[in-house]
Amino acid sequence: MSAFSLYVDRNSGLNRLNPLTMLALIGFCLVAGLALPGAWAPYAVFLLAILPLAAGGRVLRPFLSAALKIVLPFAVSVTLIQGLFWTGGTPIVHLGPLSLKREGLIFAAQSTGRILAVLGSFLLLALTTRTDALMIALAQHGAPKSLTYIVLATLQIAPRFQAKANTILDAQRARGLEVEGGIGRRVRALIPLTIPLVLGSIVDIEERAIALEARAFSRSGPKTSLLVLRDSHMQRIGRWVLVGGMIAAVILGIVLRR
Repeated sequence: MSAFSLYVDRNSGLNRLNPLTMLALIGFCLVAGLALPGAWAPYAVFLLAILPLAAGGRVLRPFLSAALKIVLPFAVSVTLIQGLFWTGGTPIVHLGPLSLKREGLIFAAQSTGRILAVLGSFLLLALTTRTDALMIALAQHGAPKSLTYIVLATLQIAPRFQAKANTILDAQRARGLEVEGGIGRRVRALIPLTIPLVLGSIVDIEERAIALEARAFSRSGPKTSLLVLRDSHMQRIGRWVLVGGMIAAVILGIVLRR
């Protein structure tokens, strides 16, 4: 895992797949998790598809670590807020003057499941697919250059921010800034950490724009690459099958809701 990507280099079948095949596989998991009705459908997709894929790609530990850090705070907050303050509803547990409502808990479970399916899909893609390979694969198949850059920037934004924030945090600690302790001390340290992060991100955007132009990003016509992507007839068939599966999941979701 590098400072600019969540990708983990493993000798697994997922790492050897063409990036477009991996993108179609993740797209199927994402569409199935969101299109199928019911509060438990996203959890089923996560447990039966996304987790086995992460295990097969040998990235289960970093996958679960990153997913829990993001989903768990969201799940706790949405459960408490929706469960305790749901308008009307059927009380199932009384906590003093408040009570947990059945409808609020169902809504919280549905929201957490969707977040888990979406986050799990993108995490699996980021951990098993090189961003530069995905960008090259999209460009070779005629995708607009702006779209390929948006995909690349989206996959890199979290690790880039994290790396820059850690660098700023270490620098401020070296200057004697206390960033640990009580809530008041943490709040006072927030501005010295946030301002350099925002200004550094703006500078980083300009540097990346200059680097893109230096590499002839806006130049028209075909380009060559040192990275050779593997593809096969079976993978191309598999991608079309996965696209058909996405359409079938959407149709099935509409039919079941009716």
